[in-house]
Amino acid sequence: MKKYILALDQGTTSARAVVYDKSGNLSAMCSQAIKQIYPQGGWVEHDPEDIWLACVNCARGAVEKAGIGAEDIAAIGITNQRETVVMWDKDTGKPVYNAIVWQCRRTSGMCESIKEEGLEEYIYDRTGLKADPYFSATKLRWILDNVPRARKLAESGRLLAGTVDCFLLWRLTGRHCTDITNASRTMLFDIHNKRWSEELLRLFAIPRAVLPEVLPSGGEFGVTNLLGAPVPVCGVAGDQQAAMLGLMCTEYGDSKCTYGTGCFMLMNTGRRNIVSKRGLVTTLAASFDISPDYALEGSMFSAGAVHGWLKEGMGLIENESDCADIARKVKNTGGVYLVPAFVGLGAPHWNSRARGTITGITRATTREHVIRAAEECVAYQVLDVLRAVQADTGIKIKKLYADGGLSRDDFIMQFQADIAGITVERPRILESTSLGAAFLAGIACGMWSGFDECRKIKQSERVFLPAMDKKTRSELILGWEHSIRACNI
Repeated sequence: MKKYILALDQGTTSARAVVYDKSGNLSAMCSQAIKQIYPQGGWVEHDPEDIWLACVNCARGAVEKAGIGAEDIAAIGITNQRETVVMWDKDTGKPVYNAIVWQCRRTSGMCESIKEEGLEEYIYDRTGLKADPYFSATKLRWILDNVPRARKLAESGRLLAGTVDCFLLWRLTGRHCTDITNASRTMLFDIHNKRWSEELLRLFAIPRAVLPEVLPSGGEFGVTNLLGAPVPVCGVAGDQQAAMLGLMCTEYGDSKCTYGTGCFMLMNTGRRNIVSKRGLVTTLAASFDISPDYALEGSMFSAGAVHGWLKEGMGLIENESDCADIARKVKNTGGVYLVPAFVGLGAPHWNSRARGTITGITRATTREHVIRAAEECVAYQVLDVLRAVQADTGIKIKKLYADGGLSRDDFIMQFQADIAGITVERPRILESTSLGAAFLAGIACGMWSGFDECRKIKQSERVFLPAMDKKTRSELILGWEHSIRACNI
């Protein structure tokens, strides 16, 4: 009897593969870094071949570490960085350009033109998304307009396009398809009718033929021989929707935040498609049919990226894991705030022209104050989104489920609980994204009976309770709000 699920988690800074057993235990994991390419300021790319080889190496490495073979694996689940796009030649299989990453801001001008033409509301009404470079449509348009022969290949029927999951599926199974969660992040997908929008395809001048078939997140995506024997791919979801499932945010009002390179907070709003008045976007949750739940989402572009900046950009730390201990060396930030608008501000502000700012510096400011401000800025950004979610939905969030690499940082988790005045729960398995992909594949192939069985697998590791008085909280939030205004240019 096949007892394992292999989850492929293709993230922004690394690819990893995780083997889970039927009890939800992590049997083995393998990871490999993804090279970050910065052609110029504000541009971010990945080599699609680097992505592919990292996933192949990790998949084979994890299976070998687990001491199992393809014959022991019931199914594969895939989860991926969202909005990042790849275009490739169907005949040669080679990408025509590097993958343009979700963080890339090269299409800011295109998005500003859309807003000036009064089309942002039109786009939001159909896709639930803002007209922002973050999403996929303008990236695809840029490749078609700027890469030699790309438009011609598209018109001849040789060009294929999609988000990273789509590229991996094509390489694994030969099938050109994606799932409904990834499709909902492209700014081309009608989230009400669950289909590609012909109107938006015309608006962005993107041929329908280049786009993949859209399927439910759990089901049959094809079969791969990557591991030496046939294994079905039975689950696909964008990383944040996969994390929702890994944390079992399957009920109305359940809320989670993934603390990774960026921060991504989502609330399950069930069948309610809530129109945000506060800068949030509407997206689709992972589902086993074509009528999924909706989720209200706030995406913050720089979280773990702040630690990288402290180390590589400023030379203030040697190891990113040292930040929490350094932050505790001072009682507070001494009035210093850091707004990490390295690539603009995401939700709920959506200002692509904002730039990173440090305020409150005096002669008494030390390295420790700046590092503590860098730690705290992660929680402040989440607070902005949390308040917007509560105002849009009318639901008071009492508990926030946290996951992602940065959730290992106890200082940030406690400050999050303090500044938001809520309980923050961290799971035993921090790999919620890959666990969600595993749940999708495992349920689809019959290893698990459904959400109820999977819910028993998810366990809490630590709960952080708020301990800050209201006066201090209010004063700190006022300082943060002042700093946000200061970074707008």
